[in-house]
Amino acid sequence: MRVIFGPVVRPLLAIACVCASLGACKSVGLDAVPQGQVADWPAYGATPGGTHFSSATQITPDNVAALEIAWEHRSGDVRQGLASMEEGDPGVSQSSFQATPIVIGERLFYCSPFNRIFALNAETGEEIWSFDPGVNMDDTPVLPNCRGVSHWTSGRDGMCESRIIAGTFDARILALDARTGKPCADFGDGGQIDTSRGLAAHQPAEYGITSPPAILGDKLITGSMVLDNQRTDSPGGIVRAYHVRSGELLWVFNPVPPGMPQKNADGTWLSGTTNVWSIIAVDAEHDLVYLPTGNTTPDYFGGHRKGLDYYSSSVVALHGSSGEVAWHQQLVHHDIWDYDTPAQPTLVDLAMDGASVPALIQVTKMGLTFAFNRVTGEPLWPIEERAVPQTGQVEQEYLSATQPFPTHIPALLKPRLAPEDAWGLTPWDRGACEKLIREMEYEGLYTPPSTKGTISFPPNTGGSNWGSPAIDPRTGVMVVFTTRVPGYIKLIPRAECEGNMQPQEGTPYCVDTSFLRSPLGLPCVAPPWGTLDAIDLVAGKQLWSVPLGTTRYMAPFPFWWIEGLPGLAAPMMTSTGLVFSGISNDHTLRAFDQRSGEQLWQADLPTAGNALPMTYQVKPGGRQFVVIAAGGHWAGGSPPGDHLIAFALPSAQDD
Repeated sequence: MRVIFGPVVRPLLAIACVCASLGACKSVGLDAVPQGQVADWPAYGATPGGTHFSSATQITPDNVAALEIAWEHRSGDVRQGLASMEEGDPGVSQSSFQATPIVIGERLFYCSPFNRIFALNAETGEEIWSFDPGVNMDDTPVLPNCRGVSHWTSGRDGMCESRIIAGTFDARILALDARTGKPCADFGDGGQIDTSRGLAAHQPAEYGITSPPAILGDKLITGSMVLDNQRTDSPGGIVRAYHVRSGELLWVFNPVPPGMPQKNADGTWLSGTTNVWSIIAVDAEHDLVYLPTGNTTPDYFGGHRKGLDYYSSSVVALHGSSGEVAWHQQLVHHDIWDYDTPAQPTLVDLAMDGASVPALIQVTKMGLTFAFNRVTGEPLWPIEERAVPQTGQVEQEYLSATQPFPTHIPALLKPRLAPEDAWGLTPWDRGACEKLIREMEYEGLYTPPSTKGTISFPPNTGGSNWGSPAIDPRTGVMVVFTTRVPGYIKLIPRAECEGNMQPQEGTPYCVDTSFLRSPLGLPCVAPPWGTLDAIDLVAGKQLWSVPLGTTRYMAPFPFWWIEGLPGLAAPMMTSTGLVFSGISNDHTLRAFDQRSGEQLWQADLPTAGNALPMTYQVKPGGRQFVVIAAGGHWAGGSPPGDHLIAFALPSAQDD
């Protein structure tokens, strides 16, 4: 990822309730607040299948404008650093607070960017306990973040019968007693497991865990973050299942093609294989584990792979009992664009032709949405193999002649970029973009990377990314964030590599990637550059598209008027018809009407809130809370922060 707008140094605004287009915030007495119903948030995406949907009912489109800050918790875990990878050494990036908490009973659990784990009173935000795993932050210089923790319970009382499971940058899995925060002594080595065992030699920063492990019965399943685009022999991307009580290794899925050796000559797991860095989904009823796989390293050259990317950029379904492949569907053949599968597979039952169909919905960086029967792996609607561009192929590379395109669910991006499509604030700005477009290779989606420079539209950030969609299981309506800016990829012969080029060691080329932008730093296409999009999945119809974010925090006055920013965002839905979302380049949390996309409320945040927001009500007659981590993101120039902020309707004491 690369920053689009350079950071703008501004004093942080005081957090305030802002009722967009509605004037001052309304005062709502307690007798006007619905009782609501109890609703927890027990997994990262609300459910093990990541729907981002809550049955909470207290906050509605009619009263959402009255939301106010109920409490705030701060971990203190903030690291200053580069707000852009283009400012210098990519090894010193700032922290990014990306966690989505979970709520179990009346407690809320989350992780900080330094992998510290916190338990809070879910109604007051009061800290109950914290645990520091002692991660050496000097060994984790790139993208310090933690997306969340997981929970397992035996259903009985007692020490470690309820466990918080978390991964760390230094590749450990932790098991903590949910009640006290103490390590579970019967798990692994005194409450932890080292998942780096058996891997080829690597630097600490190259391998770790940033997404919460999946829980399936008495198993925890984890993938890993493998540092992008470094070398052909990066650590292998194996997925492991452990017994959640003992920490015993139960099975390993090694993503190598059938018939290929599983290990290196020294007995370590085969290097350079596809990893699973994003969020894994599970289906307990069918004992299936769903992996969104990365693309095989390095990202932008694959001449050396020779079939090693068989499971690359795919959805892979494993049998939970054995780790054996049940089915897999590749979404990008021979991926040399970093179009890995970034989002958690979303599991939802769709009403189709009078029957309930167990579906898996997978959004992608390309703006394409795939739908499969999650039990059999069969596409719910036809997928066509279409011819794709072959121009610009470099020496020692090979290409796929076709790529898969879903035919029923409309594409969220329909990239068309000709010189006459160039955009700028001034004729000079626009002219510079027009020149860039003319000079680079581009024949549409999947134009191969070249030494001349190739437009990548969408870029490696998407389209969609790890924010994943929200899907209403009652209606089959999906809401997802889409980035709408072009990037570029330029392969550089090894002898000419220098500076901040991404190394791709072991290949003939290093690589330069960024967004396609004007001398003023703006994307070379007209806004909006990022939208929330709603699609009726069964009807195959786009319902609405609205810009998300403004340039208020990204550009100097008077250029605050542009709506729809690129970045990272994750929507959340409630059963009352609300959609909540922040975005990585804007210091705001917003609420929208699910039916129309109309914005109903917004609140200023101290920095960007690009994490997935969540909501819950822990007891009858209590308050429903909407919680988001405001922690900034280096890719958008937003300063780092450690603000976990809860919003709720006014209580009786507020009257």
